[in-house]
Amino acid sequence: MSTSKTSSMDQVLDPRVAAELREKRKQKISSSLAKRHRKEKTFRIFGFSAVITGLFFVVLLFGSILAKGLPAFWQSSMTVPVYFDPTVINVGAKPVKKADESPAHFQERYVAWQTEMGMVDWDALIVNGLIAKDPSVAAKRDELGSLYTSSEAYRLRDMVLADPALIGQKKEMNILADANVDVWLAGNIDRSLPDDQQQLSPEIRQLADQLKAKGVLENTFNTNIFTNPDSRSSPATSGLAGAFMGSLFMMLIVIFISIPIGVASAIYLEEFAPKNWITDVVEVNINNLAAVPSIVFGLLGAAIFIGWMHLPISAPLVGGLVLSLMTLPTVIITTRASLKAVPPSIRQAALGLGASRVQTVFHHVLPLAIPGILTGAIIGVAQALGETAPLLLIGMSAFVASVPTTPFDQSTALPVQIFLWQGNELRNFFEGRTAAAIIVLLVMMVGLNSLAIWLRKKFEVRW
Repeated sequence: MSTSKTSSMDQVLDPRVAAELREKRKQKISSSLAKRHRKEKTFRIFGFSAVITGLFFVVLLFGSILAKGLPAFWQSSMTVPVYFDPTVINVGAKPVKKADESPAHFQERYVAWQTEMGMVDWDALIVNGLIAKDPSVAAKRDELGSLYTSSEAYRLRDMVLADPALIGQKKEMNILADANVDVWLAGNIDRSLPDDQQQLSPEIRQLADQLKAKGVLENTFNTNIFTNPDSRSSPATSGLAGAFMGSLFMMLIVIFISIPIGVASAIYLEEFAPKNWITDVVEVNINNLAAVPSIVFGLLGAAIFIGWMHLPISAPLVGGLVLSLMTLPTVIITTRASLKAVPPSIRQAALGLGASRVQTVFHHVLPLAIPGILTGAIIGVAQALGETAPLLLIGMSAFVASVPTTPFDQSTALPVQIFLWQGNELRNFFEGRTAAAIIVLLVMMVGLNSLAIWLRKKFEVRW
């Protein structure tokens, strides 16, 4: 209508005026199009810049963690020919129970033998091995004992206690360097600092550099970080085994409690529950629980599971229950979203063919929703794996020097171990260990998320 009206007006007007009007309209349209194109181009530039900025910070974060953490997977150590000298380990043979001997008397003799074993100068065996490997350091016998971590002497003792036949034999052993020696050789401390600010004496620093130059002290892959629990008396042997097992037990509890309950709740709410004010209240509270800070769940767990139910403090069982409560809303919400994504025609077709409501849900709707359910469940477990605040409130920040064997044993968790190492006073040494623990945690979380993506692709059904 407007176009024809404008054309008729152009015919009435003078041709020159009409041409001017048409030119103005063209300029106005061109200006409007150029303005819209500029806005679109500006939006694309801002969007692309935002993506690049985000990627830059992600690369910066991971680059910083990898730069600090990867060197921590290698540690200074020495391969020493340790001779279990009978003249040093002069404690007699391991007691054997006599036929007419009472258990109490045998136990007394065995404990006395163990006590004598504990009083052996095990450090002398390691020092003798170092001198045998490099005779030029024989005059520095007193300084040699400061090169390796103190737990190595106890390791020799435990080996002989387990196998007394080692006495009189020579064995090549990998001896870990002391944490301060490792920091010095790795260059994590300023060598130009005055002696009163150094952690090692000038003699030990010189000796460490000398043995490093000769290849006696060398960098080897640090398996202790995966096989040992945390240690305060011997920081060089500190590892993640205890924290890893604690996290593993907690994740198993989350998987066997949170996922079945969450999926069942979502199926009932989405497919069977009547739509009334009660279910509306339940849905609102589930959505609210998903936004509650995790530390609140820690307070709840400390009050109920420890204070009221008297479950063991610092146990993976309590941590798993707390994390299960925290993960439930996420599992319920993602499962409901997956069920909603299944087209209504699937339900209508099944019901039209005579299937019951239960058969329709479990034989037709649920199999099609499995990819989304699995994805949501695994992402919920990955989120629980990285939680720290609720675990601190239930006592899992306590120092535990052993690897837990059951969910009832005292333990810590990977994120809590990272928190504890970050605050350790030997910062030069544990800064790298902290970054290495973060790498291990990130690998586990990336693995869980990758598993979620793979399962989604594997079970995905297109309709």
